[in-house]
Amino acid sequence: MSSTTDIPTQDLHVAIIMDGNGRWATAKSLARLKGHAKGADRVRDIVDAAMDMEISHLTLFAFSTENWKRSEGEVLGLMALFRRFIRSEAAKLFSRGVKVRFIGSRDRLDQSLISLMEGLETQTADNDKLYLTIGLNYGGRDEIARTAKKLAQMVKSGEIEPDDIDIDAFAGQLDTNGLPDPDLVIRTSGEYRTSNFLPWQSVYAEYVFEDTTWPDFDNHLFAKTLEEFKGRNRRFGAVSSK
Repeated sequence: MSSTTDIPTQDLHVAIIMDGNGRWATAKSLARLKGHAKGADRVRDIVDAAMDMEISHLTLFAFSTENWKRSEGEVLGLMALFRRFIRSEAAKLFSRGVKVRFIGSRDRLDQSLISLMEGLETQTADNDKLYLTIGLNYGGRDEIARTAKKLAQMVKSGEIEPDDIDIDAFAGQLDTNGLPDPDLVIRTSGEYRTSNFLPWQSVYAEYVFEDTTWPDFDNHLFAKTLEEFKGRNRRFGAVSSK
């Protein structure tokens, strides 16, 4: 089995759709929130593995704009889990040099969670060992719509002209402004869909759909997935040189 330290992955942006917490719990006759708690433990492991492999950017899909459709009890439990995770991990993330950024709309989040998010972003703002981005109340269509509205307001106020709006200008107003596009998107738990995750940013990303649920997606599977990715021929629309 390959270790997580012998794969050169500097300047790599890996994004993960962390799916399967509920199914993991159900298979073990546990409450769904137990699965989410186990999934939070896995986040710690994968962040550590990403740092060991010197991955530069890691983006995790924690809660989507569609996840509000879940039961009130599950949503409240998830929000409490997010608060606990930030409180428990803030000092470690800071000390290890992780820069944390949250993407997504904060309109529906409670103020206590927003304050914790903003505090962690401020605390880790000068770090550069790993750029950890967390999608919380994130949806790709929502992000694109918010960006279009922002640019329309800029035109209306006279800050820019309509002709100033191009691909770069649009990307510059996205939640991910300043981040490189993902090179690899991993989805766990055997589902073959992208679920509104980074649709603008992932147009040339490679995808891996892993059958294993997120709580069981360990460091060795992570390393194996990266090895598979390394063997792919990325052409970005050009003709293969192979």
